[in-house]
Amino acid sequence: MQKQPKQPKSLIMVAPMMGWTTRHYRYFLRLISTKVGLFTEMIMTGAILNNIYLSRLLDYHDSEQPLSIQLGGSVATELAQAAKIVEAYGYREINLNVGCPSNRVQAGCFGAVLFKTPALVAECIAKMKAAVALPVTVKTRIGVDDVESYDFLAGFIETVSQAGCQTFIIHARKAWLSGLSPKANRTVPPLNYAWVYQIKKEFPHLNIVINGGIQNLKQAREQLAYVDGVMIGRAAWYTPYLFRALDLPNLEGLNTVQDRMSILQRYISYVKKSFREGENISHLLQPLFGLFHGVPGARQWRKCLTRAIQMNEVPDIALQKIFSKR
Repeated sequence: MQKQPKQPKSLIMVAPMMGWTTRHYRYFLRLISTKVGLFTEMIMTGAILNNIYLSRLLDYHDSEQPLSIQLGGSVATELAQAAKIVEAYGYREINLNVGCPSNRVQAGCFGAVLFKTPALVAECIAKMKAAVALPVTVKTRIGVDDVESYDFLAGFIETVSQAGCQTFIIHARKAWLSGLSPKANRTVPPLNYAWVYQIKKEFPHLNIVINGGIQNLKQAREQLAYVDGVMIGRAAWYTPYLFRALDLPNLEGLNTVQDRMSILQRYISYVKKSFREGENISHLLQPLFGLFHGVPGARQWRKCLTRAIQMNEVPDIALQKIFSKR
């Protein structure tokens, strides 16, 4: 597979989210914005090293670029092997997950639990950097369980950066590895942006990206006064059209319903082709639920999508009549 040409780095990006940032979602989102940075879901090293269907796992549509891949693992040699494999697929960067708090991730001794062992994370980064020419980055929390102090966070950043990591995506909440579900871990621990800002001040030579609680582009752009980049998570799923403004900065006079219709028409063509090739209709249609968020008729639109999934069929494009007079 030929490598893709390098793309300019995005200041605003979508967080990797298990079950959500699938290749179908990424294709759909790229119809909305060519400028937002995209990440794969977290992919475990074992899934790469032991998978005979690698193309199915790692392939993507060319339009998804610039695209980064997130890996989950804690064995440095395995991460290096996996990094070498994925490099050939043309991803822009490799990101190591040091932030996911799910029980399954903890059982594998990777994700957020790695935050407690900066030396191990540094070893993983060093091995991957030695194996590939791609940038290797880290996505982390500001603390885990009772390991929660600015000094520990700064020490983590220093240790891992010395191994060659120049970009840190910091979710500005701590993670509880027991007592809170992954969903609660995204909302219950309080946000602490101040620590992320201070990290940027203390390490001005590093690229610091902030994540957590950012709901729209206005908030994202305000964050850019303090950090180098912004990552948006759940809002990217529930209100995906928000990224349209990255490509169309002057929305005055734009018929946003008509523009969404145009995006819908192009994505439905993709859905039809993919469905004929055997893709699951639910996986294909899930990204569309938020397209008309805030538009009169959105509730009826979601009901139509739900029915199409239940009937295992591609929705009739005539469903656009819901919005035709708006």
